[in-house]
Amino acid sequence: METHGDAGEVEAIGSIGDWTTCSADPDYRAAVLDLLGALAYGELSAFERLADDAKFAPGLADKAALARMASAEFQHYQLLHDRLAEIGADPTESMTPFVEPLEFFHRMTAPSDWLEGLVKAYVGDSIATDFYREVAVRLDDDTRDLVLRVMSDTGHAQFAVDKVRQAIEENPRVGGRLALWGRRLMGEALSQAQRVVAERDALSNLLVGGAEVRGFDLVEVGKMFNRITEAHTRRMAALGLAS
Repeated sequence: METHGDAGEVEAIGSIGDWTTCSADPDYRAAVLDLLGALAYGELSAFERLADDAKFAPGLADKAALARMASAEFQHYQLLHDRLAEIGADPTESMTPFVEPLEFFHRMTAPSDWLEGLVKAYVGDSIATDFYREVAVRLDDDTRDLVLRVMSDTGHAQFAVDKVRQAIEENPRVGGRLALWGRRLMGEALSQAQRVVAERDALSNLLVGGAEVRGFDLVEVGKMFNRITEAHTRRMAALGLAS
C-alpha cells in the first residue's frame, strides 16, 4: 500500500483510547474487524497483482522491482493476518466479505499491457490509501498505528509515476489512452468502495463519525468520496494525465 503526499488530508481527532478499552463496544469491534479484514485482503490481492504484473515488465530490472514491492505487500498482509488472530478473530472469515467486491473490480479492470498495469496499481492503491486515511483518525491507538504501518510506501508510487511519464515523453499518444483508462479505474473503484461501505453498517458508522454514530449517513460518505476524487485528480496530473 502506498502513501502519497498530495492526497487530501483529513483533520485528525484526539486519541479515543487503546484497543482494550474501545473494543468493549461490540459495534466498534465489528467495525475494526471489517476494516482489518478489508485491508488484509487488499494487501494479499496487491501481492498477487504485482507478481502477475511482472510478466508484462519490459526488462529484468523492472521485474525485480515489482518482486520487491510484492514482497512488501505480503509482509503487510502478514501483519494484518497476525493482528486479527491476536484479537480473537478468524482472519479468513474477516476477509471473506471483501473478496467478491475486490475480485469484481479486478475482473472489470484487467490491464492489457505494462503501462495500464502500472496506472491501475497507482490509482487503485492511492484510492485505498485515501480510504484508510479517512478512517485511521477515528481508530484506537493500537489499530491506528497498525493501519498507518501497513499503509507505508512500498516504492510503487514513484516507480509508476516515473515509468508512465517516461512512456508519455517517448510517445505522447499514449497519454490519451492512459487518461481514459485512469478515469475508468476511478469510476470502478469508487463504485465498489461505495458498495462495501453501504453494506457494512459498522464500518460506515465508523467512517462518518466514529462508532458512536448510528445509521448510514449518505451526505457524509459523499463528502468522503469527494475528497478521494480530488486527490485522484492531483495524482493523475502527477502522472502527466488528464483526469
